[in-house]
Amino acid sequence: MEKTLQVLNRMQADGLIEQYAIGGAIAATFYVEPISTFDLDIFFTVVGAADKFLSLTPLYDYLAALGYQAVGEAVEIEGWPVQFLPAFTLLLEEALSQAEAIRFKTTPTRVMRAEHLVAVMLQTGRPKDYARIIQFLENEAVEWSRLSDVLARHDLAGQWKEFKRKFNL
Repeated sequence: MEKTLQVLNRMQADGLIEQYAIGGAIAATFYVEPISTFDLDIFFTVVGAADKFLSLTPLYDYLAALGYQAVGEAVEIEGWPVQFLPAFTLLLEEALSQAEAIRFKTTPTRVMRAEHLVAVMLQTGRPKDYARIIQFLENEAVEWSRLSDVLARHDLAGQWKEFKRKFNL
């Protein structure tokens, strides 16, 4: 994955994307036990994007020029299928802007904070997301006050209450 992150950093340095952060199941592995996943979810903002309707063609063209090919919904970069997901909601924009700067081996990257990951999973609401939220809670991977603030800011307090009721938490 380190070589994949180096390519993403190059995309940022070359001005193709403003910033990015790892989200989804791979991001979860920075906080809880690894889970089965098949791709690297990269949430990003685009340089100069004036509206929410954008084409991923420049990203795919850039990567194709480097020898990386699209495979289904992803682009295979150094052995990792990478799915590019624009930050299209206020929650995702906040998660991206507040992502943690870390190093994967020797390569700098950014990963969404645990509290934002939980909020995104709650908002998405798939059974596998609920299972992952429980894993975050069991591993005490979230800061409760920070999670509460994120949920309140993004109108997810009601969904959180229902989630806790449903799973007897």
